[in-house]
Amino acid sequence: MLTGRAQYYLDKSKFTEIGEFTDPNESPEYDIFYAGHTSPSISLAFGLAKARSLKKEDFNIVAFIGDGSLSGGVAFEGLNNAGKLNDNFIVIVNDNQMAIAENHGSLYDNLRELRETNGQSEHNYFKSLGYDYIYVAEGNDLESVINALKKAKDTKNPIVVHLNTQKGEGYAPAEAHREEFHFSAPYDVADGEPLQQSNESNYITDTRDYLLRKVKENPELLIISSATPEVFGFMEKERKACGNQYVDVAIAEQTGVSTMTGAARGGAKVIYPVMATFLQRAYDQLEQDWAMDNSPAVMPVMGTGIRALTDLTHLGFWDIPMITSIPEIVYLAPTNVEEYFAMMDWALNQNEHKVAIRVPTYSYEHSKGEVDTDYSDLNKFKVVKEGKDVAVIAAGDFFVKGESVVDALAEKGINATLINPRFVSGVDTELLNSLRQNHKVVVVLEDGSKEGGFGGRIAQAVGATGMKCLTYGLEKKFVDRYNPEELEKAYRLTVPQIVEDTLNALK
Repeated sequence: MLTGRAQYYLDKSKFTEIGEFTDPNESPEYDIFYAGHTSPSISLAFGLAKARSLKKEDFNIVAFIGDGSLSGGVAFEGLNNAGKLNDNFIVIVNDNQMAIAENHGSLYDNLRELRETNGQSEHNYFKSLGYDYIYVAEGNDLESVINALKKAKDTKNPIVVHLNTQKGEGYAPAEAHREEFHFSAPYDVADGEPLQQSNESNYITDTRDYLLRKVKENPELLIISSATPEVFGFMEKERKACGNQYVDVAIAEQTGVSTMTGAARGGAKVIYPVMATFLQRAYDQLEQDWAMDNSPAVMPVMGTGIRALTDLTHLGFWDIPMITSIPEIVYLAPTNVEEYFAMMDWALNQNEHKVAIRVPTYSYEHSKGEVDTDYSDLNKFKVVKEGKDVAVIAAGDFFVKGESVVDALAEKGINATLINPRFVSGVDTELLNSLRQNHKVVVVLEDGSKEGGFGGRIAQAVGATGMKCLTYGLEKKFVDRYNPEELEKAYRLTVPQIVEDTLNALK
C-alpha cells in the first residue's frame, strides 16, 4: 500500500504481476534494493549513510528489520558498524516474536526482557551498541508508530525504534498459526484452512519421516536447521519429538555448517538439510570449516533446479557449481526416492567422506529395480542401459528426462546408452574413455547451471576422446517468476529439442 502496489493485491487479475519481495523494477522510488533473503538491511543502509556523508547530503536513512532477521550475522555486523555513526541513522525493529518458526538464540531473551519492562530494562542490546532507543508497546497501533517515528526523524545519532507487534494482526487464524501463515497456499478466509489438502507423499514428507526414524534409532544423531525447518517437514510437533537431538541455529547458515562440522568432529552423526538458495551464505564455511576438516556429516540440499522456487532471489540453480568447486565434498544426485534414501543411509553410516545429497524437485519417481547401497567407490557412474552411437548421461532430477530422450531416440532407430552418474562432484573417466569404442555423441543433462556445472566437467573429459559432447542445463542468468515449461523450451531442454540436436550432431 505504501509503495503504490495495492491494486495488485486487491485485483485478482493482477495477482501474478507482482512479486513477493522488494523489487526496484516494480517500485523504483521505494525499492532501491532486491531483498528476498534476510538480514542485510542495516548493512545496506550503512553504505547509503556513508555515501550521504561523502556527498555532504542531509536526509533520513531508515533500515527496517524483523526480530527473526536479527539472528543473521550480517545484521549484527551492520548494527556494530552503524552504531559508530555521528549522523542520522534509524533502525526500525519489527518484533513479532517470530522468524519463520520460533526464534532461537539468547538475543531473544533480551528482546523479551525489553518487552516485559516496556523498554526500560537496563540490559539493552541496542544501547550497548551505541544506539538511542525508543520502545513502542503497541506496534500495531498506527498513531503510536507515527509518534515514535516523529521522535526519531532527523536525529543526528543512530537510533533504534523497537516495535512490539502481533504477527497476523486482525486475522485470528494467522494470529493463532503464525508459522503456517508465513508461507501459505490458498485458504478459506473463514477459517484459514487450505482449499486443497494433499496426502500424497513427496520428498519433504519422506525426508521428515526418515529423520524421525533415525532419531529414534540413534540417540547420538543430531539434526540441524537454519530457521527453515518446514523445508524438510519439521513443524512444531516434529521438532519437539526430537528433543535435544534437534537444534535450530536461526538465520545463520554459516553457523549451521560450522555446527555440523563441530558436532561431526565431536563424534555425533549429523544431518543438516538446507535450502540451496540459502546455502550460498555459508560458502566460506563449506570450504574452510567442513571440506578441510575430517568431519563426515550429511547435508541434504533442498530446493534445487528449475521446478523449485521461481522468484529471482530464491533460485536454486547454482548449487552444483558452488559445492563441486570445493575439494573433498562428495555431491550425490539421486534419481528416485529409493536411491535418495539409500544414499542417505550410506552417507550416515560411513566415516570417510563429507557428503551432500541433491534432493530431487523435478519429479517424484520410484525405482524400477534394486538400487545400490554402497557409494564408497567414488565417481563411478552406473550404466542403466547399454547401446551405441549416443550416450545420454542424465544426472539426478533430469534422469527422468534422460529416459524420455533415450525412448525418443529409439523411435528414430537409435539404440542409445543411458547412464545414471550418481555423483555430480566427479567424473568417471574410465567409463567415458570406454564409450569412444562405439559412441559418437555424449549428451549430458543436469537440472542446474551449465556454466561451472557437471556437464562442463564431462565435456572437458570427453573432449580428449574425439566424441562430441552436448551439455544441457540452465543458463547463467537471473530469471524471475518464470514458467518452468517455458524456460525449458527457451533453454532447449525439452525432449524433442534435445533429440533434434542429437540427430544433428550425429550427422
